[in-house]
This record gives sequence, C-alpha cells and structure tokens, in this order.
Amino acid sequence: MPHADTAYIPQGLSKAEFWQYVYDQLASLLEGQRHWVTNLANASSLIYNALLAFTPHFGDGDRAVNWCGFYIDSPFFPTPRLSTSSADDPIYSHRLLLAPFCGKPACQLINVAPGKARGVCADAYVQRKTVLVRDVERYPGHIACDGETKSEIVCPLIATSGGQETVVGVLDLDCLALAGFDEEDQIGLERIANLVVNSCDW
Repeated sequence: MPHADTAYIPQGLSKAEFWQYVYDQLASLLEGQRHWVTNLANASSLIYNALLAFTPHFGDGDRAVNWCGFYIDSPFFPTPRLSTSSADDPIYSHRLLLAPFCGKPACQLINVAPGKARGVCADAYVQRKTVLVRDVERYPGHIACDGETKSEIVCPLIATSGGQETVVGVLDLDCLALAGFDEEDQIGLERIANLVVNSCDW
C-alpha cells in the first residue's frame, strides 16, 4: 500500500472510531523507523490530513484544523556541526524548538524556563498534562502564531526510561472553530502522543 493511502479516512466513523483508525494507520506507518524527525514528520502529516478528511467533525471549512505539529525540547536537537554555536548557547536550554508540522509557518521557539513559560504549549510541557483550550482568546498568555486560530489542544510527549519520565516535547493542534476539540479528541490524541514517543529513540 502506498504510504499516502494511510491518510484515507472511511466515511461514517464516530470520533472514537476515527481516532482508533488514525492510531492504527500511524502505528503501521512508524513501524521499523526509530528516528524522531522522520516519525514526527509522518505523524503530523497523517493527523493533519486525516482531520481535514474527517467531515463533518472537522473537514476543510470553518471547522478545519489549521495546524498540527510538534515542538521538541532543545537538547534533543543535534548540535550544529558547521556553526559557531555551542551546546552552552542559551538557545539550547529551556526552550521548545519547532519540529515537523503541517500548516502555516509557526513560532520557532517557545520559552519554558521557570518563571518565563507562557502559552498553551509551555503549560502542557511544564504541567506534564494535556491542555484543552476551547477559546484561545480567553486563555492567559496565549501565543498567537495564526490569528485565525480559535481553539487548541496540546498533549505532552512523555518518554519513560529506566522508570524515569522525561517530557521531550509536545503535540500541538489548532482549529479554526471555537471548541473545535473535545474530550474524545483528547483521549485519541493522548494515545497517539504515547505511540509517537514510544516509536522513537530519544
């Protein structure tokens, strides 16, 4: 099966069935690959395109998801080889950096330093829990990358190794509609976030 076919969505699915279908398609797509850049690129594309095809819950109209992607903690990025920068540079600490995504250009970094963290992504990262925002204009400290965004959901990516948990980044989705996401979406996306984390070597 061509990889592009994984974004095909059967009609008439409930939300729970939709998220299970996306989960299964993504698990198949990630099989045999452990590099986080490659896997996050495919995950963001699959989720984004699946949601655009999932009518009437989302689709490509005024309920469209307009951004889907990842921000990853800066230490997980490789240090540039041909650069005067070093791992001691402030950009390599206390920041989430833009990783693979689908949608319009986005904020390149998000400060998560103690006392300076702000915005939905920073809050999900620091609190280690999903943040579901039905109206971004009412969310304190919201960072507006796209003024058309009305709602947002951000799931932390929590890796477990040797009994210790490490937050490596976040999965972030924006929607053009108010209350675009609900608790069913949260359950589905949290399972997908866990799948992505466990499919990668960090």
